[in-house]
Parts: sequence; C-alpha cells; structure tokens
Amino acid sequence: MLSKKFIFLACLVCLISTVSFGQVTTGGSYDPADSSVIPAKRMPQHTEFLNGTNNFPAKPRNQWEIGVKYGVMQIAGDIPSTFFTAPNFGVHIRKAFGYVFSMRLEYIYGEPKGLDWRGRTATAQNTPYADAGQVGQTVYTAYRSRVQDLSLQGVVTLNNIRFHKSKTGMNLYLFGGIGGTIYDTRINARDGNFDPYNYGTINGGVYEDRKDTRDQLKDMMDDTYETRAENHGTTRPKLFQDTFKPSGNIGMGMAFKLSNRINLALEDRWTVVKDDLLDGTRWEDAGVLTRDYDSYNFLSLGLNYNLGAKAVEPLYWLNPLDYAYSEIRNPRLMRLPKPVLPDADGDGVTDQFDMEQTPAGAPVDSHGVSRDTDGDGVPDYKDKELITPTTCQPVDADGVGKCPCPDQSCFDGYIKKGACAEELGGLPSVSFKSGSNSLSDDAKAVLATVAAKIRNTPTCKVVVIGYGTSNKKEQQLSWDHVNTVITHLVEKEGISADRFIFQYGQEGPNDTVDLRGADAGEEGPNQVAPPHPNLRKK
Repeated sequence: MLSKKFIFLACLVCLISTVSFGQVTTGGSYDPADSSVIPAKRMPQHTEFLNGTNNFPAKPRNQWEIGVKYGVMQIAGDIPSTFFTAPNFGVHIRKAFGYVFSMRLEYIYGEPKGLDWRGRTATAQNTPYADAGQVGQTVYTAYRSRVQDLSLQGVVTLNNIRFHKSKTGMNLYLFGGIGGTIYDTRINARDGNFDPYNYGTINGGVYEDRKDTRDQLKDMMDDTYETRAENHGTTRPKLFQDTFKPSGNIGMGMAFKLSNRINLALEDRWTVVKDDLLDGTRWEDAGVLTRDYDSYNFLSLGLNYNLGAKAVEPLYWLNPLDYAYSEIRNPRLMRLPKPVLPDADGDGVTDQFDMEQTPAGAPVDSHGVSRDTDGDGVPDYKDKELITPTTCQPVDADGVGKCPCPDQSCFDGYIKKGACAEELGGLPSVSFKSGSNSLSDDAKAVLATVAAKIRNTPTCKVVVIGYGTSNKKEQQLSWDHVNTVITHLVEKEGISADRFIFQYGQEGPNDTVDLRGADAGEEGPNQVAPPHPNLRKK
C-alpha cells in the first residue's frame, strides 16, 4: 500500500511540474515605491523610505489565499487501510505574516476504510463481535471511519528567498499545527439479514495470498458498515455525537504557480491523535491493548486562489532580495553621492582626461594641454609675444621672434608714405576651419589685437578681404567670412562700421580672411548683398 502511495505521488509531481513550468515565467516582484499597496499604519515608514531617511521599504499589503483540495485519507492503525476511498476533501484560508512564515486555518473531512486480511481472534473486549456471539472465533475486520478535523497551522516557506533568480514558479513549504479531531467508526460485521458473517471459508493470514483473501472478503461482505465500532462512550468528550480528541499535525507541500492569483498544490499531511480507536480496533488476540496509537494521513491535490485588491501576491511567493538586487544593478531609488572628479592642476579638466599637468592659471584646451596661439612652440602662459608671425619664427625661450625686417625699410617702394597701411602696420590674417563660419578663440584674440590698432588710427579705414571664386558655395562662404569678421569688430570690439571696406570673392584660400590698411583715396562699401543667399552660413 505504501509503494502505491509513493508511485501515485511521483506521477502527480511530474504532471504538475510539466504544467507549471510550461506556463509560468519569472519576473520582477513589485514596485517598492507603489504607495497603493502600503497600509496606512506603515505609510510613515514608506514616506521615510522614499525620502531616503529609512533604508528599508515598508512591508506591502499582501493577499489572502483560499484553497480547496481533494485526495486520499488513510489511517495508520491496527487494520490495513484501503488506498482509494471517498469522499476526502479539505478547505483552508491562509495569510502571510512575512516572506517565510504564514498561518493557515484548515478543515478536513474524510472517510478512510480498512480491511484486515490477517484475521484475529475476537475477544470479549471487542464489543461488535462479542455482541454477535463470536468471542473466540477468527474474524476479519472491515471498518469505515468518518474523520473531521479543524486545525491552525504555521507554514514555513523554504525556497522563495532566491540569490540567483528573481522568482520561482514552485513553492516548497513545511507546516505544523494543532487542532481538534472528531471521528465515528463503523464495522461491517453483519450481512443484509443482520446475521454475523461466517468467516469459516476464509483462509487468511498469509502475506503472499493477501490479495486473494481480500477478494474473498469483498465478495462475501456488503457495504453497509452497520455496527458501531468500539469507542470511548461517555469516558471522553463528544462533539456532534462523535468522539473528540485534540490533535497535532505536520506535513509538507509543493505549490505550482499557474498565474499571479492561482496555484496548484500537492500536499501530504500526517495527523497524530492520542487514540487507538480510529480504526475501531485496539485489542490483540491475547486480550491486551495494541502497542501504538492510531494516526491518519491525508495526501491531496488542491487549487488555491489569492484574494485581495490593492495588494501584492502572498509574500511567500515573493523574493525579498528582488528589490535589493535590482537597485544594485539598475539604481532607481538609491541615493548616489555626487561624483568628485580629481583635477590636480586645477585647469578645469579632470585628471582622467588631462594630458598635461600645467601651472595654475595657464590657459589650456579641452585636453588640458597648454595653448599656443601662434604655434611658435612656446605655451601662451610663457609667451611674451602672444602672436608672432611665421616669418619671425623660430622664436627665443620667451616666445619673441626675430623678424627679417624689423623696421619699415623692408616695405619701401610698396607702402605709400603716410598711407593707412604704414600707420596700421601689417595686420594678421584670420583663419576659419574648413567649411565653417565660426570664429575660434584664437581668431577672436587676433581680432582683439586688430581692433586695438584700429582704435589708435581713427582716420584710417581697413579693407577686409575674403577669398573663393571657383564655385557658388566658395563665393558665398567668402562673403560669410568677411561679414563675420566685420560684424565681430563692430559688435564686440566697438569699431564703427564705416571704418571697413567689404571685399570678397578674390583668388586665394577659401578659409582665410586678410585685413590691410586702405590706400590713400581707396573707398568701398562696408556691406554688400550676399551673392548666393540660399547658401548662406548661419
């Protein structure tokens, strides 16, 4: 009988596991920031958690579980039990008080049966057979017991705290509890005419022939169970006319998740009652009491449903580590400190990207490298001549060049005496990046130098010349460059617009704008219309 039970149990596990893992997908738990699932009494903690003053999220409101089950009930007593009987069912309600511990109130009803193939000698104490005049005869006991119990159980979940996955579709648990059991046991001792059975034709007591013995007994007996078995009578308390005994139970189960509200549970429960009359038999052949008390087992398959709105699943289905692991991987509510990026030389470029350690106050580029505006190899913070023409390079250690013509004698015959070109001297060119119309910081520094010279010669005009003739795009870009230079000198340096002569479209490099003093009597507009406005740079 025990082997049948384990085979039945193994088949059920395989079947349920296939269904469960085929349908359930694992995923996240619940949002700890969701205030709709937090009860009012824990709302202060929830607020503190969201504000970052409490490290722990408030425990959410979780659903109740109700369940129904049907299965096999057997009594472990003096008479071998029958495996399949009916009806045997139970109902329960369960509530989680934490992620591991929950409590359950359960009611069970069952009608286990048993049939003795061994035979035993009826004694005077065995009242059903004594009343039938069968004392001293060999009898074969067949019983049916109606068992009911109500118990309160503590349930411990074993596998919902997971370190390597968010959730699981299977829940393992152990439980134990106390309660009360009532039972009423009847014996099938008489036939349809209320005459005692004649067991003289039955040859029992041989283990190998037990099946044949059972078949002979079943063929001879009806299914009335008409005789009340021996019981405690008025020496024990009764409830609803049945014997009442306190009981304790232990068990284990596996629940398989079908959805967030429904799960299927396979469970085995043993109940211990300090009573030896659950199967109606407590006497040995010699008229002494049998050695052990009776107990009963209930193997069941149940369907459970979670009740409750604005609540998370029962906590024993949730992994309390889910929030902690998700915050470590993808911080969402975590309060992260403001990053501090070291900058040893204080140049505004963090050491991670700084390519040069420079003195305090030294101007640098975006890579932390000292600027060298004129490209003479001397950084600006050491250069005593910030802009040295290339014709005057190489320079000395202070960045001062040695020009081949240090005075105006070099320009005799080229510059008219008294002309603005002589007064202004040589003006530097302004360079633009290829295809760009924006002034770089270096170009603005050059124009600042030009503006200072223009202010010192208030009677001179400056010719601004742009280059580019090969196509419409270059012609328009030439106009854009000249317009940008004049606009900068007027708006940023405060030079009057009528001090400039606008020229563009000359032969030469398209990314350069030259400036020179106007010749005596040289005139021209300070603004002209763009040649190709549709190609104009912003």
